[in-house]
Amino acid sequence: MSELIGKKTWRRVDGVLLLDKSTGMTSNSALQAARRFFSAAKAGHTGTLDPLASGLLPLCFGEATKFSVDLLAADKTYEADLLFGIQTDTGDADGSVVRRCPVDFGNGELEAAMANFRGPIRQIPPMYSALKRDGKPLYDLARQGIEVERAPREVTIHDLQLLDFAGDRCRLRVTCSKGTYIRTLAEDLAHALGGLAHLTALRRTAVGALNVVDAVTLEQLAELAEETRGQWLLAPDTLLQSLPATALDDEAARRFMHGNPVSVMAAPGKCRVYGQGRLLGLGEVDDAGSLQPRRVVGGAVGCSGDERE
Repeated sequence: MSELIGKKTWRRVDGVLLLDKSTGMTSNSALQAARRFFSAAKAGHTGTLDPLASGLLPLCFGEATKFSVDLLAADKTYEADLLFGIQTDTGDADGSVVRRCPVDFGNGELEAAMANFRGPIRQIPPMYSALKRDGKPLYDLARQGIEVERAPREVTIHDLQLLDFAGDRCRLRVTCSKGTYIRTLAEDLAHALGGLAHLTALRRTAVGALNVVDAVTLEQLAELAEETRGQWLLAPDTLLQSLPATALDDEAARRFMHGNPVSVMAAPGKCRVYGQGRLLGLGEVDDAGSLQPRRVVGGAVGCSGDERE
């Protein structure tokens, strides 16, 4: 079904696009550009990347948007470039310099300091963030010169590796849990060394099992005809591959699609549900073996092909 809005005809598109976002643009502007390339009536993303950052931005079209929230909690991997000796008000290269200091540590000291940032750590969110205080984003307060107290948050650094170090610059690879601020990690690492730092570049290379090597840029999409761009669309259940799969017979599938629980032989917890040769949605099995529908897809959508796992 298509919808005519102004001079643009929007149509139903169901799928996931792994976009390699370039620097200098917001996640929403990247989403809207990709949406127009596919004439998709409904679209959303799975978590923002700052304009400074590049890399993997999974986009959802149509029925896939129902599962975008399930990727928000996924671990993420970044490559981050740090410049030591300079602190900015935003924690990155987009900000204004507020302090400087000499850099007088070497590779050994840096590696030793990094060891203290692996595993569970506590971070104080930066003022230049989208977190809200009394309904106002913190970045709005920061732009007014207002700083408010922020409660520390516990996050987990699953892996932290030094990729390169030369003089006052280094590159890190970070795999971390939801809610980790890489800008804050850079500043805290420098503080542990008795100095200052800020991010000069940030690239997201993975979100859960999704990797930027499988992503496409807006420039590449622009070079393709609209009818061939579909080769870059993945099935909606791409976002659910970390969950076990449950297959239903035709009768159980009909009940599930009408919002009714069904009995299954499966371990408790969330699962992706298949039946009638297609993805049915997201379900959750309770301790009694009752599969409760959580999100149900509307109409036929494709699946990734491994629903029998």
